[in-house]
Amino acid sequence: MAKRVVLAYSGGLDTSVCVRWMIDNLGVEVIALAADVGQGGDWDAVTSRAKAAGAVEALVVDCREEFARDFCAPVLKANALYESQYPLVSALSRPVIVKHLVAAARAHGADGVAHGCTGKGNDQVRFEVSTAALAPDLEVLAPVRVWGMTREDCIAYADKHDIPITASKEKLYSIDDNLWGRAIECGEMEDPWAQPPDGVWEMTRRTATEPREVTVAFEQGVPVAVDGERLPMHTLVARMNEVVGPYGFGRLDMVENRRVGIKSRETYEAPGSLALMLAHKDLEGITLERDLQREKLRLEHRYAELVYDGLWFSPLKQALDAFVDASQAYVTGEVRLMLEPNRCYVVGRRSDYSLYDYGLATYDAADSFNHEHAEGFVRLWGLGVQTWAARQTQRNA
Repeated sequence: MAKRVVLAYSGGLDTSVCVRWMIDNLGVEVIALAADVGQGGDWDAVTSRAKAAGAVEALVVDCREEFARDFCAPVLKANALYESQYPLVSALSRPVIVKHLVAAARAHGADGVAHGCTGKGNDQVRFEVSTAALAPDLEVLAPVRVWGMTREDCIAYADKHDIPITASKEKLYSIDDNLWGRAIECGEMEDPWAQPPDGVWEMTRRTATEPREVTVAFEQGVPVAVDGERLPMHTLVARMNEVVGPYGFGRLDMVENRRVGIKSRETYEAPGSLALMLAHKDLEGITLERDLQREKLRLEHRYAELVYDGLWFSPLKQALDAFVDASQAYVTGEVRLMLEPNRCYVVGRRSDYSLYDYGLATYDAADSFNHEHAEGFVRLWGLGVQTWAARQTQRNA
């Protein structure tokens, strides 16, 4: 059994209770590590809460720039949407958190790491498989899987041990947010027939009414500027959240297939990331050669599954990254997005590397397409079907 562990600490109910519970029941020293992946909050309050629960040390690591550059950007370049909808908000932050858990364990002489995930969620898989890939020697503790407490029990436990928390019996939502978006579950959302109450939405509260256009510039598949202003990616994503969110675009309400084999009703809001994905995918439409674009489209779903299933640090994911990076060599240009209440859509795109040729595409006097060549092409293209029709369909008539 580990003697000292680094806990992935969010400052929420479960991880706050985890600190004290592991001390009392497992006899371990706990170092709480909170990763700033763009969720905001009072970090002084978070560290104070961890120490109040009994942590021997409370660390905060600013991962925003790294998270955007090394984790959000690859997913964006891959157009990775789990089950064609979810931009991997929670799944995307877990590997960067594990990376820093392992680093902290090495730096502070810990022989284990811990997380506050339940036994039927996806995050336990992501934390533990990523840890196994980066540090197979470290023990992984998962107290929530074994303590048998309900959410109400955890609230009572925190109250009994004077652990300051923000959850209450009246508001039992579980929130996970970061730069890439926000996930909301529990409470009314556990009924797939019930409409999410308006109060759960924060990033996409509709306040903007007048249409607005925003231009996003990309270089090799990575967004680099908004409306002509160059920004580091973590700042750019935050800017897009601020610009797009007030139009109400970016809400998701879906029943998804968890890795552990159950269906779960999930609600998300991801205005900036979904708008960027929309723009990026559109830019690929004029910069990727047809067969490359089609093969990439086929692999995008597999890429999303790997990230969702906790296999960020895996050989297949690394190989797919190499393919995606190669595909992005000429995905450079600008995309114009139009924002209206509840809508975000593309109204224009341009690139110095565009494969769109006006002379070939137009029907006006500038037409440079040789129409006479089409006759032979069509004959050869349809030759197989013509032969089949002449030799087989007539016999079956």
